[in-house]
Amino acid sequence: MSTPESEISGRVPTLLRVSAALSWRFVVVVAALYVVAYVFGFLASIVIPVAIALLLAALLSPGVSKLVEWRVPRGVAVTVMMIIGVGVLGGVLTFVISEFSRGLPELQTQVAASLDTIQKWLKDGPAHLSDQQLQNYLNEIVKTIKENQAEITSGALTTAATLGELLTGLLLALFTLIFFLHDGDGIWRFVTRAVPRDVRQRVDVAGRRGFGSLVSYVRATAVVAIVDAVGVGVGLAIIGVPLVVPLSALVFLGAFVPIIGAVFTGAVAVLVALVTNGPIAALIVLAVLIGVMQLESHVLQPLLLGRAVKLHPLAVVLAIACGLVTGGIAGALLAVPLLAVLNSGIRSLVSDSDALQTPEKVDVLNPQDTAPKDDTGERVKEL
Repeated sequence: MSTPESEISGRVPTLLRVSAALSWRFVVVVAALYVVAYVFGFLASIVIPVAIALLLAALLSPGVSKLVEWRVPRGVAVTVMMIIGVGVLGGVLTFVISEFSRGLPELQTQVAASLDTIQKWLKDGPAHLSDQQLQNYLNEIVKTIKENQAEITSGALTTAATLGELLTGLLLALFTLIFFLHDGDGIWRFVTRAVPRDVRQRVDVAGRRGFGSLVSYVRATAVVAIVDAVGVGVGLAIIGVPLVVPLSALVFLGAFVPIIGAVFTGAVAVLVALVTNGPIAALIVLAVLIGVMQLESHVLQPLLLGRAVKLHPLAVVLAIACGLVTGGIAGALLAVPLLAVLNSGIRSLVSDSDALQTPEKVDVLNPQDTAPKDDTGERVKEL
């Protein structure tokens, strides 16, 4: 006589049943995430410009909202902020390129002098290399370059193709940014129509909270990047390192990748100081860089980001690492903003206070304000 299935199931230990149930659900979730990641990777040339446009929208939307409050037509407000944003970015890039071109001859002179110093040290220092040995090493370098000429040429062609893709992505990002600034609220309402009606309002509130955190994150990161660039730039100017402005701009761009971005770009400044000004200057630049990083980590980040976007440093590092592995530089840039949005949105979904909130009363420019409000817009006590 066969044993009933229910009796067989009852003989399976509870721990094993629970583990099996969790395991197949975990496999399904991982498979779904893999499919999403694959689709995003396949459409990276579209997803990355749209994501960058969303970051820029978070940076410029407070200005658009403020102009609309001053009774400026929304189309005019968007045009004004786009002109300001493109003008500032273009002006900074033009200034950086011109300063780099102006300081390049001095850099070449100092590099040549440093190479002469290194050559002299190799001859007269502990290595005691002869002129023939040095010449042999130089010949080996030239030979290696010639042997890899095909790879170098291929890399140059790849770079040219990449520049074309970069220009296309830039145009797509600007086009998308205009629509995000002009009708972002309407686009979000259209997206929420795919959500079941009984939870649509809750998802709407959570999404607005998430975008509010993104606004706070981008603004705070921009301020932190400016402070990092100014701090490193002042240090480089005092020490007398060439190309102060381009190196400071590089630190500014790197600071948009939290924790590690400014460190890697600052390392370039240390190397330039080492080649042009010697090891003592490089050590001083390194000390300045460490001091700026300490100011960022212990003062600026906690003060500016606040509770709404507060993330544990380990979570930030792991998010950047995952983004770097899966998406390269673009993945590292977008990982922490995505984590900030998910953190705020999930906290809103599980918050009892946000269950009473309506989308119209959510201030995306003040995501810390999570207390529910009554029909007059005043805060009420949480249930």
